[in-house]
Amino acid sequence: MYEKKGIHAYRQDSLKSDLASADPHRVIQLLMQGALERLALGKGFIERGDLQGKASALTNAVEIINGLRDALDRDRNPELVDNLESLYDYMTVKINEASATRDIAIIDHVMDLLLQIKGAWDQISEADKQKAYADKAEARVGIA
Repeated sequence: MYEKKGIHAYRQDSLKSDLASADPHRVIQLLMQGALERLALGKGFIERGDLQGKASALTNAVEIINGLRDALDRDRNPELVDNLESLYDYMTVKINEASATRDIAIIDHVMDLLLQIKGAWDQISEADKQKAYADKAEARVGIA
């Protein structure tokens, strides 16, 4: 029991440390990873019949996905943002459906979708990230 609490505390501290030094790209990666972890936990809770754990894990997954949707930058690529918003909305509907029906196949489907998005996000080159940061900074200067 104490071992699990210690591991949890270590992971929390590690995550806080990672977030404190993370650039915006890394924050999105961490959010996606967090959503995937919560979905996997929710799936495990369903398999074990732990309804309280399932509800908590899947609610956290929905909250993280809502955070990803809220972080979208409409000014950068409105068409892509529209598509991602729709996909994130679809995911939250499916997670709620999976929670209600306890259907792990639906969770697997959502995880597959999120893994595809994360895979594309992970492929963004350092040069492209730096260009995006510079463009955003330039836009802020133009507004000020």
